[in-house]
Amino acid sequence: MASTTASPPPAAGDHPRVLLRGFLSRETCKELEFVHRSCGAAGYRPSVVSTSLPHLAATGCGHLLLPFVPVRERLRDAVESFFDCLFDVFIEFTGLISWCKGASIGWHSDDNKPYLRQRAFTDVVIYTADNRNVHCVTEVTEGERLTLTLWFTRDRAYDEDPKLLTFLSQTSLNCEPTEQKSYIPLPASDNMYWFSYDQSGFDIRCARVHALGLSFHSSSGEYNTSVLPAEDDPIELLGKQLRLRRGDDVFDEIFSNSLHALQVVQFYYWKAPELAARREPSVFGSGTVPYPIIHHSRGTEPVPYPIIHHSRGTELPSPCNHGLAQTIFGSFNSAEIAFEWNDFVLAVAMWENYSEELKKQLLAFLPYWLSNETIFVVDSSELQVCKKLETKLRSGKVECMAFQVAPP
Repeated sequence: MASTTASPPPAAGDHPRVLLRGFLSRETCKELEFVHRSCGAAGYRPSVVSTSLPHLAATGCGHLLLPFVPVRERLRDAVESFFDCLFDVFIEFTGLISWCKGASIGWHSDDNKPYLRQRAFTDVVIYTADNRNVHCVTEVTEGERLTLTLWFTRDRAYDEDPKLLTFLSQTSLNCEPTEQKSYIPLPASDNMYWFSYDQSGFDIRCARVHALGLSFHSSSGEYNTSVLPAEDDPIELLGKQLRLRRGDDVFDEIFSNSLHALQVVQFYYWKAPELAARREPSVFGSGTVPYPIIHHSRGTEPVPYPIIHHSRGTELPSPCNHGLAQTIFGSFNSAEIAFEWNDFVLAVAMWENYSEELKKQLLAFLPYWLSNETIFVVDSSELQVCKKLETKLRSGKVECMAFQVAPP
């Protein structure tokens, strides 16, 4: 919800702009929302949360750039077509930005600072960045408004791809495709997750998890009511191993850090309808089952395996004003999706498969991107051809062959 805004100042000349309705599918939007809610950090202005592509690369989540790639291409094609500037446009910035309670920007053009003069077009509504399209962001009074924002330029010097590729090559090429869970996220500095608001604030990771009815719990195997050592900084603990807790139930799996746990939680809620549809009725017999179980195959007989412990345990001290966080992010309506631990266990495995597949794709695409100094959708048929060539080269059937895939 947004408040009303005064009339804009007079603009110069015409207003070249185009609105493309239904440009992205609902599933694409949901996937981008998952990326943002599990990776976003404090934004560039008050009451804003931002997820940029360099931020993803810097936090070990370079593989999560892949959902953006086809969207960027389609948007650039739309800009070039509408403004009749084929092959003359570069992407300066790509990011997901959520405008939260209190966020606003007065009337402005997107080239209103000397260091922004290179901007030529901007999206999702496509329009020129000069004073022919003066616009504003009306104040958000309730909820969270998420936008996919791209800024375009005609100056190659501001192209974000070469810098991003350098970052990706440094953070991704050091990992072997078979490296154990190389997709585990690595949190940025703690201050990047601090959301300030009206002399108060909260850690975004804690707030996101709390909004969905969970909290972070000590990774200690001992379930007791002991207090954590006073010297442990609550925020620093979020970068260490921990568990997830819901009510008195503590999930048995240990996560590498809070960002790892948050990604799994957000993935669960993204896929909750699918998980519920896949759920198979379990028959527990006449006895009472004290905890949810998931069946692991051992030979021919399914074996129940406990996934949570009932305990009050040691909940990590939360650097979070929960009342403020709920005001900013809201809280999940449990009536829409009933939380199921068995579904959550399946979500952990699905998230790992999803992340591992994206990581493999990134490592396959990266050589082509680096060769062309641009990020683009690599045709799957080209990948198959290259795999066959590599196989022949290894077997000695081809003496020498070089190839290069050009972007579309």
